[in-house]
Parts: sequence; structure tokens; C-alpha cells
Amino acid sequence: MNNSSERTYGQDVAMLMVREGASPRRQWSLQGAVVVIGRGEDCHIVIEDRQASRHHARITQTEDGYVLEDLGSKNGTFLNGQPLTTPTVLKDGDEIGIAFAAKLAFVDAGATAPLLFDVEAEPVLRMDTAAKRVWVAGKELDPPLSLAQYRLLELLYEHRDRVVSREEVVSAVWAEDEAEGVSEQAIDALARRLRERIAEADPDHQYVVTVRGHGFRLEHAAD
Repeated sequence: MNNSSERTYGQDVAMLMVREGASPRRQWSLQGAVVVIGRGEDCHIVIEDRQASRHHARITQTEDGYVLEDLGSKNGTFLNGQPLTTPTVLKDGDEIGIAFAAKLAFVDAGATAPLLFDVEAEPVLRMDTAAKRVWVAGKELDPPLSLAQYRLLELLYEHRDRVVSREEVVSAVWAEDEAEGVSEQAIDALARRLRERIAEADPDHQYVVTVRGHGFRLEHAAD
């Protein structure tokens, strides 16, 4: 898609800030009269996630404001946590959900500059276990985790409501013929490497917590 229909009703334009989700940019200006959000490469705002439809939602600039509508997406569009059923005029600070793949903050024209400093990626870890993909604070881990790191994280993610024992870690990560010789130092080293990879995306929060004498717990995990 192109912006041949581009027009604005004022000097400033609104924008969307990517709070959570895989997208090549963290902020997108709503430059055109019509802006399409979706997985397709021809979209104005691209969400790189298979939960997003190719053409998922549309924002149309009108004299009344920026109007958001769903384009018959498979997994739905949400506005402030509620399913979007009819075209709705956006208000400054509204949160747009593209399925469960992304959360975008709407920053109205004129309010862009001050809000740029207020919008931060939430400390949330999310996994797509079918696709073997991991997002931390809205950023996908790239390159992917090693096999051992992924197995540890997947175990913690599946049991994020409790502490996972070292015995469970060994059983999940190492093959049966290797498990007997795995030392506590090897388990701690694996957990440390996993923390380091997660810190590449979010150095300000701790996700993998060691519970001394018991095992490990995952924090800030999405439900």
C-alpha cells in the first residue's frame, strides 16, 4: 500500500507507539488519510506475528478524528481491552490490541511530544511455543535462544505459577542418558546464560529468579 491518499486536517499528525509486540519500528506516524495495520508487507503499520491478519485493522483520519475499525480479522481488534465491534473515534492514550499479538498506544496530534517520554515497553515475557518464538518487553529475541535455553524457559513459562525444581530442569533440558551427571553448577550456568539473553531485550527487570534451596521462578510472564 502507498500513501497516495495522504492528507491531514491539522499541522500535526497522531502516532502509534508499539508497547508490546513484534514490529520493525517502535513508533508509527499516522500520515495518511487511511492507515492499515496488519501482518502483510503492504500494510502501513506492520505487526510481524501470525496471530495478526494480513490486513487486520484500519485507522481513517476524518474531520471528527482518527477512526479505528476492524477489517474482519480472524483474532479480533481490541480497544482498551474490549473487543472492537463498531468503528470508533480514538482518544489520546487509547490502547489498541491487535489480536493478542501487539498493543499499540494512540498518541493524538499535539500530544505527541510529551507522551513520547511516558510510553515505555511493559516488562512482559511472552512465548509462542508452537512457533518457538519469544518476546521480552515487546522485542523478539533474535537470534533465537539455544535449544537448552529455550527448553528451560519453556519449562518455566508452562509452570509460571510456581517454583520449578532443579530436578524438573534437568529432566526437561537434558537427555535421559546425560541427566545423571548434570551438576548444580551446570544448571546455574544455564540459568545465567538465559538471564543474559533476556537482558539483551530488557536489562532493567529480572525475569528468571533463583529461589535458593528450591529452584527457579519466572516473573513478568504473560498469561
